[in-house]
Amino acid sequence: MDFSLTTLGTASAKPVDNRFSSAHVFNIRGRLFLVDCGEGTQIQLNRFRISMLKIDNIMISHMHGDHVFGIFGLLSSMGLYGRTAPIYIYAPRDFASLLKFYLAHFHQGSQFEINHIVLKGNEPVQIFDSKSVEVYSFPLNHGIETYGFLFKEKMPMLNIHKYKIETYGLTLAEIGALKRGENVNRKDGTVLTAEEFTYLPYTPRTAAYCSDTAPFEKLADWIRGVDLLYHEATYLIEEKDVSWQRYHSTANDAAKLAAEADVKRLVLGHFSSRYKDLQLFLKEARNVFPNCELSQDGMVFDVPMKL
Repeated sequence: MDFSLTTLGTASAKPVDNRFSSAHVFNIRGRLFLVDCGEGTQIQLNRFRISMLKIDNIMISHMHGDHVFGIFGLLSSMGLYGRTAPIYIYAPRDFASLLKFYLAHFHQGSQFEINHIVLKGNEPVQIFDSKSVEVYSFPLNHGIETYGFLFKEKMPMLNIHKYKIETYGLTLAEIGALKRGENVNRKDGTVLTAEEFTYLPYTPRTAAYCSDTAPFEKLADWIRGVDLLYHEATYLIEEKDVSWQRYHSTANDAAKLAAEADVKRLVLGHFSSRYKDLQLFLKEARNVFPNCELSQDGMVFDVPMKL
């Protein structure tokens, strides 16, 4: 079952020849979530063979251009391709005026509804819930209203050890109760415990997205233990003062957070155009957190199922 991150754009504010602006697709069990929508997002979706019509949910972290300039083109193309299913855009309050302008000038003839869900809260807030996945937003430290996102696979129903079904002659009602984690009390006094008769088919996976933000104390608790963390690394540590003044992180900051939060794997992105050798980011981060990778446009980071 899919659980992955595809990075469509890894640049920061200024355009560069070989990197597009911020845009990412999380594939959670076949459901696609687009996170941020920088300029050229629809081009990257086409380039990497990701159907824009399969995207029903778009998360916009904040209202800086390199994270939102691609939304007009993407929505317009969805209309041209004949989309009819509604789309849900989770974005800060200020997104409303941008959407109003788009609807007034560019949405005529399109057959799908656009819903803006306003992000808010000083702590993690659930913004999406389905049978298999839930998504939370949480505030970041970027000088303007900015949010990160946490994707969590839901706990699966317990499975029954098949050999137990025949051995104990389990009824459908007993199987259902055991799979719900309930013990079964039989009339003869026998107790069938869920612990003995069942097992967890897999351990739910988690991923977090943090861009853009300067370090702050609460963040480690909010993303603790995630299997995959995408975190901005706009600057190297030599420009830490500039980074924090602009409410950004260095590669060292991202690595320190990953270590403190005990995450399993760190992916760096959102690199400043001033740096030509991105391996410097990897070296800096791995000095603190070894299980770290650089994102590049089109890279896919899979989180394997944990049995």
